[in-house]
Amino acid sequence: MSTENLPQSPEQPSRKPRVAVVFGGRSSEHGISVVTAGAVLKAIDRTAYDVLPIGITQDGRWALTADEPERMAITDRRTPSVDQLAESTEGGVVLPVDPADREVVYSEPGSVPKALGEVDVVFPVLHGPYGEDGTLQGLLELSGVPYVGSGVLASAVGQDKEYMKRVFTSFGLKVGPYMVIRPREWQRDESAARRRIVDFAGEHGWPLFVKPARAGSSIGITKVDDLSGLDEAIAEARRHDPKILVEAALRGREIECGVLEFEDGPRASLPAEIPPPDAHAYYDFEAKYIDSTPGLVPAPLTEEETAEVRRLAVDAFDAASCEGLVRADFFLTEDGEFVINEINTMPGFTPISMYPQMWQATGVSYPELVDLLVRAALRRPTGLR
Repeated sequence: MSTENLPQSPEQPSRKPRVAVVFGGRSSEHGISVVTAGAVLKAIDRTAYDVLPIGITQDGRWALTADEPERMAITDRRTPSVDQLAESTEGGVVLPVDPADREVVYSEPGSVPKALGEVDVVFPVLHGPYGEDGTLQGLLELSGVPYVGSGVLASAVGQDKEYMKRVFTSFGLKVGPYMVIRPREWQRDESAARRRIVDFAGEHGWPLFVKPARAGSSIGITKVDDLSGLDEAIAEARRHDPKILVEAALRGREIECGVLEFEDGPRASLPAEIPPPDAHAYYDFEAKYIDSTPGLVPAPLTEEETAEVRRLAVDAFDAASCEGLVRADFFLTEDGEFVINEINTMPGFTPISMYPQMWQATGVSYPELVDLLVRAALRRPTGLR
């Protein structure tokens, strides 16, 4: 695709736009973010863009990393880390804080800081807290650097499953039964908080899904079939987030749909269906990324069902004020109704992930998808919009 209409630096009118791919991060989804970054680095058009890989370690250090996508893959069922890729154990990358200056600087103790050049756009492939939740987006807004994906509000809403459901409900999208236990409730009376969950099960039945309220990639989620597994499930969810979400199980098919922002607005992909994985209780982290449980793309739906879920996916994108991309996850219940489960503002983005697969089936290849997202970010200003 041509880049002749992309914004150019006034000092260097002939240079290619520079894309900083930022990945890793402090969340429990660190490893899959590194895998995603490897796929993006491999796919991005190097004839159209200069690329700067920046990894964030699990303790929060911004590191200059090797541009070696082949080292960012899952090996022996283990995900890679930024520490394995960092060029130094002490050096750090600093983004500009002055919107008039997009110069990125790298420094090591005892050495003169080194300018890495201006960055025109950031492609943040971070998942979970401290990256996908609006925190990084706020930093980039302050810096005046355009970035791929949703802004501060939509990113925060997309990360917090409670407020996501509240927003959807206010826009008329149907959600399933759920409840939330906040940190203060655990601190005030843990037994009372647990009783609330038991009462919820009494009203809606078992099984329940106990989740961290602000995590993704199915990390920390437990399917609880009866009272005997509840305490362990609560402990696992709280290990990732002091606020937990409890959902009633919905009987139906799991349907996903991708949304992508084009110049004329958001459009939905063909949907996919996630069949129940044989070796897993539900579509958990290992089923998604380690065992690569295949989805059905496109989903075997009627034309009417396909049109409906695509419409609802765009409605969810608009309801949360999203930008760039979203994967919207639904249940198609036994009575033929679509119930939205959640959205991901930075969904799994490896070539085997459902979001790229759905767009591949819709006619957009993985490299084209990366290019369209970068272009959308370059068209969009920072600040109020």
